[in-house]
Amino acid sequence: MKTTGSIFTKISLGLLVAGSLAACNNNKSASAPTTAASSPSDNKETTVYINSDTLLSKYDYAKDMSKRLGDKGKAAQADLATKGQAFQREVADYQKEVATLPADKRQATEQRLQREKQELDQYQQNASAQFQNEQGTETGKLYDKLSDFAKTYAKEKGYKLVLTYSKAAPGVLFVDPSLDVTADVLKRMNEAYAKDKK
Repeated sequence: MKTTGSIFTKISLGLLVAGSLAACNNNKSASAPTTAASSPSDNKETTVYINSDTLLSKYDYAKDMSKRLGDKGKAAQADLATKGQAFQREVADYQKEVATLPADKRQATEQRLQREKQELDQYQQNASAQFQNEQGTETGKLYDKLSDFAKTYAKEKGYKLVLTYSKAAPGVLFVDPSLDVTADVLKRMNEAYAKDKK
């Protein structure tokens, strides 16, 4: 699960960097002096943020995804443990009778055990790679859901920039809480996900 958390952290950091770059580009056009007609009270906020820590811990899709990956990870670990224990029993049996075996049978058994060890190592590498691929695919789907929602949400609300904020990847030291739209985003995304599940 730590790997999943680090992937979420990377996604959050990536969104934050992209948002920061967009903010820098907006600052170039915003450097022109403002006129008296546009007072701060007339301006609607055009930049908001979503707390990704809260979103990832309370968004039902993310929780379901995390559970699916956790279950797959546990099943893969149990499978590897079973295969590893079976191999260890074979080694232990061989070690018990090694002194009584003729040289040719001892050599054949050692070669067979070495092959089995290599096959077990290869199986473990393949299982790990497959799990990482599935994890990447699932994380990509989550990122797409968040990104697509953010685009629609920003357009609907008239926002120019939607950032993510995370304590796990603190690229921002302070954000005014009035810019936090996490609760509304979370509510809407959970409602949409509940409809998709039906």
